[in-house]
Amino acid sequence: MAETHVLFVEDDDVIREATQLALERDGFVVTAMPDGLRGLDAFRANRPDIALLDVMVPGLDGVSLCRRIRDESTVPVIMLSARADSIDVVLGLEAGADDYVTKPFDGAVLVARIRAVLRRFGHAAGAAGGGAGSADQDPQGPLLAFGDLEIDTEGMEVRKGGAPVGLTPTEMRLLLEFSSTPGTVLSRDKLLERVWDYGWGGDTRVVDVHVQRLRTKIGQDRIETVRGFGYKLKA
Repeated sequence: MAETHVLFVEDDDVIREATQLALERDGFVVTAMPDGLRGLDAFRANRPDIALLDVMVPGLDGVSLCRRIRDESTVPVIMLSARADSIDVVLGLEAGADDYVTKPFDGAVLVARIRAVLRRFGHAAGAAGGGAGSADQDPQGPLLAFGDLEIDTEGMEVRKGGAPVGLTPTEMRLLLEFSSTPGTVLSRDKLLERVWDYGWGGDTRVVDVHVQRLRTKIGQDRIETVRGFGYKLKA
């Protein structure tokens, strides 16, 4: 199996070196950079499998770096923040990050989150779904249609009004969960479990921001909020 290449951008020398050593002990290949500009250069030169970006780094902050990466690639991105601040978290997720981890973090927790992100990206690239009712098992077959929205669960393609819609793997996984049971309300906790592979309680803001990002791409009225319960795809 090929080694997983991690781009790690962190300006604190102690955290950067300690985290790099911890990740390398777990078998990852790590390129560590102290600022966002060098991080962007390293991303373009190495094309890593996943990027870990601290929010507050010099030169080009982590949120801006995430946007630049997302303009060029759907590679998974995890943001690192020194505080569980709503602004930091939401800005990072809105920039295209797939998850975030609050510092200080336990090395084992960080590795678990990295592996969870990589698992779901592999699943999104290779096959539909991940939950018990995944869309590739739907009796309608591999092509699902909801009004002008078409989802090809084998080709991993989405079209709206005949035009292709570019989704990140996380957004695709989220849409596949909704489309596997249209009209059924899915709670935020259930979506965290099925899409983000969280076997423990997670931050539901991750779900809310990704739902909003998905709505901007497939139509604001396509996914309905059911207050106090969660979300559902309109059948």
